[in-house]
Amino acid sequence: MGGHGRRRAGPGEEFWQYRPAHSGDAARFVDWRRSARSDTQFVRDREWQLAQSLSLWVDGSASMRFTGAPSGRGARPTKGARARLLALALAVLAVRGGERVGLSGPLAPPRPGRAQLMTLAALLGDDDPAPGPDYGTPEVAGIAAQGRAVFLSDFFGDIGAIAAALGALADRGVTGVMLQILDPAEEDFPFDGRTIFESMGGGLRHETREAADLRARYRARLAERRDRLARMAAEAGWQFSTHRTATAPEAALLWLHAALERGRG
Repeated sequence: MGGHGRRRAGPGEEFWQYRPAHSGDAARFVDWRRSARSDTQFVRDREWQLAQSLSLWVDGSASMRFTGAPSGRGARPTKGARARLLALALAVLAVRGGERVGLSGPLAPPRPGRAQLMTLAALLGDDDPAPGPDYGTPEVAGIAAQGRAVFLSDFFGDIGAIAAALGALADRGVTGVMLQILDPAEEDFPFDGRTIFESMGGGLRHETREAADLRARYRARLAERRDRLARMAAEAGWQFSTHRTATAPEAALLWLHAALERGRG
């Protein structure tokens, strides 16, 4: 993370090239070791770097409030809590690297500095955010052209809307990362017998007498959706992965950081 090289001379930290010294160059810019090997004095140019703009979309829909182990031993965070934790940790890394970071939408446009981290902490630190719709749709407003973005969601919403968001950002030169956050119960489907399934927002409800009979079909549908999301991301020049809330968040944070670095190159 940090300044993005523009492949031309300018302000920055990385060496770019040697060039003959010109009239007006200050003596402190002359590379005397390189100049000693020639009759000409040389200046050590650095590569021009600009701060990156990183926008985070954290799904705030009702489905992100789900956890398969809500209390007692083995309790797990909700998907939304894990998404907000990862977003804030990634924002800290970005700001420390000299980047501008913010949330998609109007509340916190990308800015540098510690004050921005305080703003993001206030917005992402709410453990009980206002309930949204059953499933989320990526918000792309405010994401700068040629910038980078991170989507943190279960991606259970309208897949056509997700594809449209990715396409719109790809047209503006935005690269990014999609991290699907799931509870183990959503992947393993450990249900048997009579079961009532209801969406977190109450908009959907299904009752079955033999939940186990649905397991194979459910897992196949989930795998199909995941494959489609991965293809959509690849077509837009993005990267995609899945994180389970039962695993440590550090691994997901490392993957996000590495994925953004790969995308920058």
